[in-house]
Amino acid sequence: MNLNELQPAPGAHRDRERVGRGISAGGGKTAGRGQKGQGARSGGVKAPYFEGGQLPLVRRLPHLRGFTNLWRIEFAPVNVAQLNGFAAGAEVTPELLVAAGLLKSLAAPVKMLGAGELVQPLKVKAHKFSATAREKILAAGGSVEELSW
Repeated sequence: MNLNELQPAPGAHRDRERVGRGISAGGGKTAGRGQKGQGARSGGVKAPYFEGGQLPLVRRLPHLRGFTNLWRIEFAPVNVAQLNGFAAGAEVTPELLVAAGLLKSLAAPVKMLGAGELVQPLKVKAHKFSATAREKILAAGGSVEELSW
């Protein structure tokens, strides 16, 4: 098969209908535009939001303020109080948090937050730590390690 042999599937391509070419052609006289009126005139089609001169809905509604930051990174939050279910000295990773049901998936980077108290030392690995979370983990005798993301 060569490029010059390619053809559309049978019935996939229809020729453009040539209107306004006489009554016997089937699309003559008004050529599908109806009788008189704005739509029958040349250039008579208005924009989809045109409402006959009334102030259009899109102009009556208030503008949206601000902007959406395309580069925002959404973190999956985990509080230090939630880590009390792990054994003392355990290495807590994002994979382990998913297995324990504290996270839904590994799609988002993990950020440790400082709500609550930590009662045993843990080796915590996450992508980001709040200042209070880092402080509480170290105060409990554990260690923190920031993962790259």
